[in-house]
Amino acid sequence: MTGTRRHDGLVIGSLVAISFGTVFVMVNSGGLAAPWPLVIRATGVVIAAALLIVLFGRARNGPPGPSAGGGFQDRRYWLIVVAEAIALFGGLYVINTVLERPEIAIAWVAVVVGTHFFALAWAWGMSLFHWLGAAMTVLGLLGFVANAFGASPATVALIAGVGSGFCLYGAAAAGLLQARGTRDKVIT
Repeated sequence: MTGTRRHDGLVIGSLVAISFGTVFVMVNSGGLAAPWPLVIRATGVVIAAALLIVLFGRARNGPPGPSAGGGFQDRRYWLIVVAEAIALFGGLYVINTVLERPEIAIAWVAVVVGTHFFALAWAWGMSLFHWLGAAMTVLGLLGFVANAFGASPATVALIAGVGSGFCLYGAAAAGLLQARGTRDKVIT
């Protein structure tokens, strides 16, 4: 059999990206001046709803396609998640308790989550995750830089948090488009 293979976990992975994207957008837009929190949150909800409609329409109508192997049962996945949790919570402890700088916590979260996508890209052979990892890591680093130059906590949250949320939406959309291209190809 030849042709493009659809990766395992498209539905679960898309749901995770859409869910966490929505959390990033909702939680990190609240510190902005009105009407921006409402505008950003409403935009996030509309994008999430559109992605869910496409996702469930594709899951219901599309053929499953061959398995790429690995996925959420892969031991490498769980090792990556454990390393991510240690880095995330250890760093947040230092930022919040030792440094007493909670305004940069979201920048740390974006860097750690972004970095974990590089490992997932390697483990699952998904080049899309290199782009997502790079984007989120850069947004996290920009959050640190903005803070160093005196930006408000709301600005740091907008850059590192809301920006990361929209990156996750973009990755979900890209994954769905790739799956559509896979479904539309004739597998011989």
